[in-house]
Amino acid sequence: MNNSTGCSANATICDGASCVVAASNFNDILSVVLSTVLTILLALVMFSMGCNVEIKKFLGHIKRPWGICIGFLCQFGIMPLVGYILSVAFNILPIQAVVVLIMGCCPGGTASNILAYWVDGDMDLSVSMTTCSTLLALGMMPLCLLIYTKAWVDSGTIIIPYDNIGTSLVALVIPVSIGMFVNHKWPQKAKIILKIGSITGAILIVLIAVVGGILYQSAWIIAPNLWIVGTIFPVAGYSLGFLLARIAGQPWYRCRTVALETGMQNTQLCSTIVQLSFTQEHLNQVFTFPLIYSIFQLAFAAIFLGIYVAYKKCYGKNNEEFPEIRQ
Repeated sequence: MNNSTGCSANATICDGASCVVAASNFNDILSVVLSTVLTILLALVMFSMGCNVEIKKFLGHIKRPWGICIGFLCQFGIMPLVGYILSVAFNILPIQAVVVLIMGCCPGGTASNILAYWVDGDMDLSVSMTTCSTLLALGMMPLCLLIYTKAWVDSGTIIIPYDNIGTSLVALVIPVSIGMFVNHKWPQKAKIILKIGSITGAILIVLIAVVGGILYQSAWIIAPNLWIVGTIFPVAGYSLGFLLARIAGQPWYRCRTVALETGMQNTQLCSTIVQLSFTQEHLNQVFTFPLIYSIFQLAFAAIFLGIYVAYKKCYGKNNEEFPEIRQ
């Protein structure tokens, strides 16, 4: 190449003063860095979540599993089914439907435990449901994807990266188990870790939104129907979870707990699985959905919390009427 033409040293094709410069790999490097940081931060969040589990109370719910069984049915029965119905009803792209299903199969996060406390829910049940759904997601998420995406896979429309999804789940279930062990052996240290994990979770959400917005700018240019799905999905989870628990004869405070655990998903986990499992092309179409779901699940949870607080004030409810729920 003749530098007298004024072409960049990085130019690959030159014709006089006109040059073609090789595409920058900045986005590729940033994507790898984001994937690595997301995995590390999420592992810390999951580890801190495990530090919130007391093994004796957890085993107690396993021995009396009615509440957990209802939660299981809501988490891996209702949510994936609702996700599939919404995907078909609003005619979103198959790859976007896969991410909707992944979101539906994600377990509850620590936010559901915090909100369960604020609405006078059953904290032991909330933590146990979160832990069980996290462990069971290892098998149930691939199974639900296999069932609900069969038509798209058979037609060759999409290919599900089961190996990447499975690897992500295994890598993130292990920290939960380690956290449970730490809480059993060193409960005081576990409380400190839990606080750090809560802060890390907030940082993780901001990081996903900011860096994801830079990497996948075109992902925000999406059809309105995906926004509609992201709006309806959490409301359906809250409502159907509460209804099923009530039909099963659970007391009101457990119904509130099941509702929150059903509708409030671990969006950080979904974002990380999506980031680690799909190609750059697919990420431009799907990366924003976990963020959309996160926005609306928090918004509606805040509304439900406000309604509950107003109800308590109006009818003079107090904690003495809920002797089983406060630690």
